[in-house]
Amino acid sequence: MRWVGLVVTAVVLGAACTDAGAPTRSTATDDAITVGAFNFPESRLLGEVYGRALEEAGFEVHRAFELGTREFVEPALERGLVEVVPEYGGSLLTFLTAEPASADPVAVANAVREHLAPRGLTALDPAPAQDRNVVVVTRDTATELDLTSLTDLAHVDDRLVLGGPPECPGRPLCLPGLRSTYGLSFARFVPLGESGPVTAAALASGQVQAAVMFSSDGAIAANDLVALRDDRGLQPAENVTPLVRTEVVDRWGPGVARVIDDVSGHLTTDTLRQLNADVASGTPPVVVAAAWLAVELRP
Repeated sequence: MRWVGLVVTAVVLGAACTDAGAPTRSTATDDAITVGAFNFPESRLLGEVYGRALEEAGFEVHRAFELGTREFVEPALERGLVEVVPEYGGSLLTFLTAEPASADPVAVANAVREHLAPRGLTALDPAPAQDRNVVVVTRDTATELDLTSLTDLAHVDDRLVLGGPPECPGRPLCLPGLRSTYGLSFARFVPLGESGPVTAAALASGQVQAAVMFSSDGAIAANDLVALRDDRGLQPAENVTPLVRTEVVDRWGPGVARVIDDVSGHLTTDTLRQLNADVASGTPPVVVAAAWLAVELRP
């Protein structure tokens, strides 16, 4: 789950959209679909994937990436400054309700749709791909200790050092949740940063033996790390969930939803990890998106 900031004012929202290159008034009357994205690499990649798919289906697309956090993007979507945004189900639902989200993807998807409909927004089909907290170990550690799930860690946790984001000891879905849900008490916690190559290097060097990462992090694929199954459902379902303004579907017809749903249907967590790894290696997101769509969605 991506950490998000605090609520900001509408004045700041307007300034942020202007700085990011997004339109400063409703896009409903133009002849293009404006795709927005948050201000982190995976969101920009997803925006490019969905935007390019719409272009290849014959729709004109404008891009409004680097918009900021959810506190900027969700109001921008409601106001019509952007029209399509790839979201994350559980985090969005918590943002809308201030309540923890379920680990059940279907329950989360239904609740998101229910809460967004009065706002003039439609949540399309969630992708199988999820970006949520996951505990990873090296493949050698998984084999040696016979680890496949978080429950398996209970037999060896006191021998393992856990690494993760500095905020982890205070986050309910991180160290406190691992303790309360799984009874895990690691030998020590080492702050490593949010996720990515630094965390993977700490695992490879033995500085830590387990680490909290984002489930879609490209470093998991690039370093052959093993993500342990959250078998007791600590983490909320964080399926990639494209949102679209309902008036866009009404104006452009069901073809918009069909294109986006088709992309989502092919997007798994393993796929998203690999796409993120490609971007992290230096390949531009537009190239990564085009190459994947050419293979996955070819006629």
